[in-house]
Amino acid sequence: METADYLKTLDREGRLLADAAEAAGTDAEVPTCPEWQVRDLLRHTGGVHRWATAVVAEKRTEGGPFGEPPELDGAGLVAWYRESHRLLLDTLTAAPADAECWTFLPLAGPSPLAFWARRQAHETTVHRYDAEAARGGTPSPIAPDFAVDGIDELLRGFHARSRSRLRSEEPRVLRVRAADAGADAVWTLRLTAEPPVCVRAADGAAEAELSGPADQLYLALWNRRAVPQVSGDRSLAALWQERAVI
Repeated sequence: METADYLKTLDREGRLLADAAEAAGTDAEVPTCPEWQVRDLLRHTGGVHRWATAVVAEKRTEGGPFGEPPELDGAGLVAWYRESHRLLLDTLTAAPADAECWTFLPLAGPSPLAFWARRQAHETTVHRYDAEAARGGTPSPIAPDFAVDGIDELLRGFHARSRSRLRSEEPRVLRVRAADAGADAVWTLRLTAEPPVCVRAADGAAEAELSGPADQLYLALWNRRAVPQVSGDRSLAALWQERAVI
């Protein structure tokens, strides 16, 4: 996907998040994030947006601390989130393609700008789903190609980091497959006591496979819903649910 595609998605998803939060009300429970109410979701996501905005705008060479959440609630908090989202989108849209700044995943993409556009598009999509879960009703769709991209970022980016808890004392092999997204939408993770090693291929035999439509699998791997289909050793699916928390 191109940076412009990520920015278009970020724009849409942020608007949908704010609309769902407004409809739900800030007191509403977020069923996909236990112990959170919509106010927590808005403070978190708006804070991430402002933090990412500062990294790009100030050309930071490290992430730096998050700012304190605002002493706002209700309509004022929703308005603050909308402003946070707009600041991020405007900053990324105005940044030059060769902008230099800090990134935090080993699979950072072609440029820091592309990294941040991608990361914030996925951050916002997952939390938009949370806001719509709090509101109730049918959630907005997620395009299969975008879902595949997000699965790839999660498996080959987040879980390639030393801080990943997805580990096993006994070597295990787990396959992940987006069943509706083409032959290359498959990943093989080798789990050991070290960070997982993931390749985007059906590389050898696997003990278990997590599969399903790309959009459902994307949400499942972010622990927002159950994995659509598990074949083989189901304990590996349980291991994912227990330890693959970002």
